[in-house]
Amino acid sequence: MPELPEVEVVRRGLADHVVGRRFETAEVLGARVARRHAAGPAALAAELTGVTVEAARRRGKYLWLELDEGRALVVHLGMSGQLLVEDANAAREKHCHALFDLSDGRQLRFVDQRTFGGLQLVDLVPDRHSGARVPSVVEHIAPDPLESAFDLTGTVRRLRGKHTQIKRALLDQTLVSGIGNIYADESLWRTRLHGERFTDRVPAKVATELLGHATDVMTAALAQGGTSFDSLYVNVNGASGYFDRSLDAYGREGKECHRCGALMVREQFMNRSSFSCPVCQPRPRRRIGPTGGSCGRQRPLTRAAVPPCEPWGDSQGE
Repeated sequence: MPELPEVEVVRRGLADHVVGRRFETAEVLGARVARRHAAGPAALAAELTGVTVEAARRRGKYLWLELDEGRALVVHLGMSGQLLVEDANAAREKHCHALFDLSDGRQLRFVDQRTFGGLQLVDLVPDRHSGARVPSVVEHIAPDPLESAFDLTGTVRRLRGKHTQIKRALLDQTLVSGIGNIYADESLWRTRLHGERFTDRVPAKVATELLGHATDVMTAALAQGGTSFDSLYVNVNGASGYFDRSLDAYGREGKECHRCGALMVREQFMNRSSFSCPVCQPRPRRRIGPTGGSCGRQRPLTRAAVPPCEPWGDSQGE
């Protein structure tokens, strides 16, 4: 699923090319794209015909078009969803699932090869974080680090109040939104933390640093158009992002750590792949249980002749 920078790139494209235009006609092709709309695809198309798009909004990974009748068209991009603004006469994409004829003569298309995405029309409700209106299906999502409503101190407090692995907390969209697998790994690498460290063992100063790095890395990715690993992520004009060339952790298994030279490793975490440096980001120590046992590292990984990088260790937080 695209993460905050990729969704923001799409939102900006919609703001430039769709906001202020009216949907002269709407066509929703097939039930799957409208599966979150109980009345079905034909009813969804009918309700969207003739409406004007007043704003393009985003919170974390969630994207929606604010409509003139007090409702929102929430766009679930899934794994491969694209919103493309094209000439109405352009050949229709093979996996095009919805088309909207715009009042300026162009066409907005929803294309989704893997069909995990979809469209949903919902009411706008007051947001408890910012006071603005958000879609009813988004109100439980926490503000993201690039929002003015984001409360860094409060987020650190809630994060440390949990007893869960730090990467799991970063991926919890009800705690902080917008951070996905890629930018979680990048932020942890910058902070020299292993993703399996428990949140209540992380000092407030380090947790603050971690969220600061998440903000920095996503801002940097946004400046380069997001991260793209295949042709499925594009902005509304069909251009891919290039931040993948600047990644320090994600996807770098077997390559030298940019900081200390150790070989990066890949581990399974929550049915995902996590990438980290075994020297800069040491795994947390095992705890001695009631029946005894070793408290050494779970997988002692060291490398001869690698210069010390002074990672944040157990002694500071435990």
